[in-house]
Amino acid sequence: MPNNKSHKNANGAGSLRKRKNGLWEARYTAIVNGRPAQKSIYGKTQTEVRKKLAAITVELDEGSYLEPTKYTLESWCKEWLEIYVKPSVKRSTYDKYENDMRVCILPKLGMIKLTDLDAARIQHVYNDLLKDHAVKGVKNIHGELHRCLQQAVLMGYIKNNPTERCVLPKGQRKKIEILEMDDVIKFLEAIKNDRFGVIFYVTLFTGLRESEVLGLTWDCVDFEAGEILVNKQLAKTKHIGGDYTFAPTKNGKERYIPVAPTVLRTLAEYRKIQDGWREAAGCAWNKDLNLVFTNEIGDHLVQDTVYTHFKKIAAQIGKPDLRFHSLRHSYAVSCLEFGDDIKTVQENLGHASAAFTLDVYGHVSRNMKRRSAQHMEEFIKKVS
Repeated sequence: MPNNKSHKNANGAGSLRKRKNGLWEARYTAIVNGRPAQKSIYGKTQTEVRKKLAAITVELDEGSYLEPTKYTLESWCKEWLEIYVKPSVKRSTYDKYENDMRVCILPKLGMIKLTDLDAARIQHVYNDLLKDHAVKGVKNIHGELHRCLQQAVLMGYIKNNPTERCVLPKGQRKKIEILEMDDVIKFLEAIKNDRFGVIFYVTLFTGLRESEVLGLTWDCVDFEAGEILVNKQLAKTKHIGGDYTFAPTKNGKERYIPVAPTVLRTLAEYRKIQDGWREAAGCAWNKDLNLVFTNEIGDHLVQDTVYTHFKKIAAQIGKPDLRFHSLRHSYAVSCLEFGDDIKTVQENLGHASAAFTLDVYGHVSRNMKRRSAQHMEEFIKKVS
C-alpha cells in the first residue's frame, strides 16, 4: 500500500516510510560507541522528516552529530545535583540549588526533553518568576540553571546551552536603609529591656550578619584580645523538613573583628544572665552548642522569630522599612564616617573585595555628605 512504501532519501543517508499510526519515519546510520547503529526520527509529514534527516546528514558529515538523549530536564537536573553539585559545594548552597530547581524551574520545564528545551520556554519561566521574586533572585536561579545545562553540554547531551540566549532582567540596587545618629539613640533606648536586645546591640556595633551573630559561640569571643572570630553561621537547610545547622561563612573564609570594649562588657554581663538560665535548666541545658545567644535551655534561636521581633522595634522607632541587615549597613557607614579605611571595613564585614564594599556603600550617609560640603567650603576659602 502507498502509505507503507519506503522512499530512498536523495542523499543516501537513510530511508523514509509512513507508519501505520500515520507518522513518518526516517532511518539513518550513525556511529555510536565506535559501532554503526540504526536510528530513527519521526514527524507528522514527509517534508518535516526530510528536513530533520537532512540536518542530521550534515551533522554526520561534519562530525558534530550527538546521540539523542533520553534525559528530561528533571531527570538530568536530579543527576546533576547529586553527582556534580553535592560533592563540590557547601550544604547550604546545595540546598538552595535543589530548592530553586524543585520549586521554580522543574514544575514548568521538568518534563521537557533536554534536546527540546529552548530559550523561549526558559524566558517565559524567568518572566513569570519576576512576578514573585526579586531581580537578583531570578538572576541567581538563571545562574544555577545555566550551570546545570552547561554540564549537559560538556557531557554531549545537548549541543549548546539555551540559557545563553535568554535576556536577564535589569534591576537597580535597592536603597540601603541605615540608622542615622538620632535613630541609633532611639533604637538603643527601645532595646534596653528587650529579650533580644543584646543580639541587636552586638550586631549594630560589629556588623555581623544575622546568621553569623546567631551562630556565634563563646569560644570565638576573645575577651582578652578584644576580638571576635567569625568562622561559621547558623543556617537553616532549605530541603523539606530541614533543620538548623552550623555552616561555613558566606564566602567560606573566617575573619577576626576587633570589638569595642563596651560591646565586650555587654557580652560579659549577658553571659551572667545565661549562666542563670543554665543553672535553672540543669540537665535540660543543651551543652553541645555553646552558643552565645540561646533560649532558656541552651538551644539555638529561630531566625524568623528574631527578625519579626526586630521589625516590631523598627516600627516602634518610626523606621518600619529597616531590615535586620540594616544594622550591618549602619555599622559599615559608621566605620566609614569615623575614618576607617575601606580595606579595614571590607575585612571586618567579610566582603570578597574592597571594590564590592565601595560599590555597596558609595552612597555615603547624610553626615558624610554634609562633611564633604564643609571640606569644599574650607578649600574654597583657602584658594579665594
